[in-house]
Amino acid sequence: MAAARAVYLAPRWAGWLHALPRRGLRLQPVPAAFRPSDPGYQQSLLFLGLVAAVCLGLNLLFLTAYLVCLCCCKRGREAEAKRPRSCCVTWMAVTAGLVCCTAVGVGFYGNSETNDGVYQLLYALDHANHTLTGIDSLVAGTTLQMRVGLEQHLAQLSELLAARGDYLQTLKFVQRLGGSIALQLSGLPVWRGVSADLTALAGHVAYVEYYRWLAYLLFFILVLTVCLLACLGLAKRSRCLLTTMLCCGLLTLILSWASVAVDTAAAVGTSDFCVAPDTFIMNQTESDISAEVVRYYLYCDQSLSNPFQQVLTTFQRSLTTMQIQIQGLIQFAVPLFPTAEKDLLGVQQLLNSSETSLHQLTAMLDCRGLHKDYLDALIGICYDGLEGLLYLILFSLLAAASFSTVICAAPRAWRHFASRERDYDDMDEEDPFNPQARRIAAHNPARGQLRSFCSYSGSLGSQSSLHPPAQTISNAPVSEYMNQAVLFGGNPRYENVPLIGRGSPPPTYSPSMRATYLSVTDEHVRHHGTEFPA
Repeated sequence: MAAARAVYLAPRWAGWLHALPRRGLRLQPVPAAFRPSDPGYQQSLLFLGLVAAVCLGLNLLFLTAYLVCLCCCKRGREAEAKRPRSCCVTWMAVTAGLVCCTAVGVGFYGNSETNDGVYQLLYALDHANHTLTGIDSLVAGTTLQMRVGLEQHLAQLSELLAARGDYLQTLKFVQRLGGSIALQLSGLPVWRGVSADLTALAGHVAYVEYYRWLAYLLFFILVLTVCLLACLGLAKRSRCLLTTMLCCGLLTLILSWASVAVDTAAAVGTSDFCVAPDTFIMNQTESDISAEVVRYYLYCDQSLSNPFQQVLTTFQRSLTTMQIQIQGLIQFAVPLFPTAEKDLLGVQQLLNSSETSLHQLTAMLDCRGLHKDYLDALIGICYDGLEGLLYLILFSLLAAASFSTVICAAPRAWRHFASRERDYDDMDEEDPFNPQARRIAAHNPARGQLRSFCSYSGSLGSQSSLHPPAQTISNAPVSEYMNQAVLFGGNPRYENVPLIGRGSPPPTYSPSMRATYLSVTDEHVRHHGTEFPA
């Protein structure tokens, strides 16, 4: 069994965590031995959680300083070009998303490993508890048979065989052997208290593990949801989604560091147990079970003698002697006293049942079964469980880094959204690539058409003012220009430009405008002898 014991060796990461310096809340050194009920040891684990809290404070302080510097430092117009800032925000978002997805994958693996290790521990505890309760049940049943069942049969046989003194001597001898067996069995350790402790421990561990696993599952969903909100906010350029993402990202950042604190304390405490589990178990059970018995089950070495060997040997010899005596009575007393056959057969059946219980008790008291459960529990909690806790710590750190990056990128994205809106406002509202103009035109088509017409006429008017037509300044009288000013709304750009060649549509036709046009035409004919071109 020495080879079986060599299967368990403390993992390397347990030794690394166990070597970490321990400090109490007053910064005094604390021994690293696993003592969960000691206040000093509890303070050392709490100190590790406070270190993670300090890291959270430094992280928030860095983010605050970064945001303040980003808001206070005003850059020039040239430094705020759209393309470099957009590229920077995009790459920061992509990096944060990749880190976030990697963190969730690591977290899922760590959560699964921790859950597997804990349930392997629970299975080992349940199997060991079943073995211990079986031992107590066999001892109690055999003792009851020897003290009650055997006594009843022997009392009836004493009445039936009272005429033969030698038979009565045999019955008394069998009775003494039965009492000796009951006395020897009473010397075995009672595992009822240990079994109750294991049951309570298994129930508590299962309860905590269920809610721990569920809490991390919800945490993973929250991380993915916040990451999705960040992607949607950047893709849709939505300030509402970006604000929601910032609030949830800050909450996730706090939860990540809280997870680092809890998992670090749990990992360090578990590593302290895994480095020297035998010492802790022996200290915990020294008041209930002898150190020899505990050492026998913890080490299960061939060099260690079975502490129950003497009890089991006496039990076996007493049963063999009793069976020989009862077999002799059946052979010699039944022909003389036929009514005693029933009780003698009852005693023989009781002894056979006790022998079966002896074999079962010998197998259960052997160290190999309980030692295997012990090794399974250690491997489950010290390998899978501790490894899962380390992966969960890595997940929390990656999640904190990811959301710190997202929070740093959010103000840049916000400024980028604002600059894009200003750029859209500066663009022509009739630009087909301007979505804001399309929305305005869709809600107010008349206004859109009017602005389009004004823009079109204004542009052509500007061209005509820069490049006047070939016609020279006319000698028309002042009344002609006054009439033209009246026709075109007094716009000074059209006062000295003839109607032909302006590139603008004619004014709306009306009778008053016709009369004015005819009067102007008559004046032109009288002075120049020609009419206006049609």
